[in-house]
Amino acid sequence: MRAAKTKMVQAMQVRGLAAKAKLEGKRVVFANGCFDTLHVGHVRYLQGAREEGDVLIVGVNSDASVHRLKGPGRPILDELARAQLVAALRCVDYVLLFSDANVERLLEEIRPDVHAKGTDYTAENVPERAVAERLGIRVAIVGDAKEHSTRALLESIRKDANA
Repeated sequence: MRAAKTKMVQAMQVRGLAAKAKLEGKRVVFANGCFDTLHVGHVRYLQGAREEGDVLIVGVNSDASVHRLKGPGRPILDELARAQLVAALRCVDYVLLFSDANVERLLEEIRPDVHAKGTDYTAENVPERAVAERLGIRVAIVGDAKEHSTRALLESIRKDANA
C-alpha cells in the first residue's frame, strides 16, 4: 500500500495515470467531494466507488470551492488535510485538488470509465451528466443512504457544546 502523500497528484498527472491504467485493461473510476471532516458516509461512498472499478481517482474540492459551496465557516479542515485523509483510505488510489464549480473539466481530462456520485444524487440530477453521456462515461450512484452529513455532525457538536 502506498503512503497517502504518494497518492497525491496534480491534475496534469492524472490523465496519464488514467490512460496507463486503461492500457493495462483496468477500469478507472472518478469520485469527488468536499470531505470536510471525513465521516462514515464518505468512507462508504468511496468504498462503493472503488467497487465500480480497479483504480479510484478522487477529486477533493479546494478551500475556496468548499467555501463557495458550503458557506461561511467552511471548510473546517484545510484542503491539504482533507486530501491527505482521503488519500489515507485503502480504497483510494489517487487524490487531486480542484477549484472548479463541478468536475466537468476533470471528466474531460481524465476520461474515466465510471463517474461515481453519492446517493444524494440520482442519475438524472448529477451535475456532470451531460458531459459524462457525451464522453461515454457511465454514472454510478454509490454508497449508503444519505444519512450522514458534515453539516449534521457540526450541528450535533455545537448543540453538545452549548448544553
